[in-house]
Amino acid sequence: MSRILVVDDEPQILRALRINLRARGYDVRVAETGTAALKAAAAHPPDLVVLDLGLPDLDGVEVIRGLRGWTSVPIIVLSGRAGSEDKVAALDAGADDYVTKPFGVDELLARIRAVTRRLAAPSADGATPAPRVGRHTVDLVDRTVTRDDGAPVRLTPTQWAVLDKLLRHPGKLVSQRQLLHDVWGPEYQNETNYLRQYMAQLRRKLEDDPARPRHLITEPGMGYRYRP
Repeated sequence: MSRILVVDDEPQILRALRINLRARGYDVRVAETGTAALKAAAAHPPDLVVLDLGLPDLDGVEVIRGLRGWTSVPIIVLSGRAGSEDKVAALDAGADDYVTKPFGVDELLARIRAVTRRLAAPSADGATPAPRVGRHTVDLVDRTVTRDDGAPVRLTPTQWAVLDKLLRHPGKLVSQRQLLHDVWGPEYQNETNYLRQYMAQLRRKLEDDPARPRHLITEPGMGYRYRP
């Protein structure tokens, strides 16, 4: 059974999500503040976090950063903030998806299933099991990234999904549409801002010079390419 931590300061939303998620077999824990969420996640590590940004003590982006300091658990933001700047800030901090309030429970459940699918073992195709990105070795089987000095590099589940798609097709152009479809789902065909944010994050973690990437290449207006 998957454990989901729901973080929101609106009691009616917590109650509705607790009922609906438990009815579908999830083990649900709730928190009404950012501080309580960080403590709950540390005490009982969840398999997925549903997080509101407008919390009474901490901004949700701070909570994302706090979680990302030690865990790669998937995070779905659930927020009334609909502006692109808020979405970019949350994604850049390490969120995996963003749902705007008011929302439908069926939509949220679909997003949870989509994020969960991204955690599945990588498919057996194309690439060697340990390609190189700069000074990093990426093991696609064990899902680990290791620097040449032995230090591990932590990736979020969505960062993994994007990187996996590129590294399994070395030298080939992977279109924006294909990446969005395969990583986020068919309803995300126009969310190219997601790709820009996640590619920027991957370059900061893996490229020697993120502003001049040598391996994770953008093909303007078309897609992205992994250059070995």
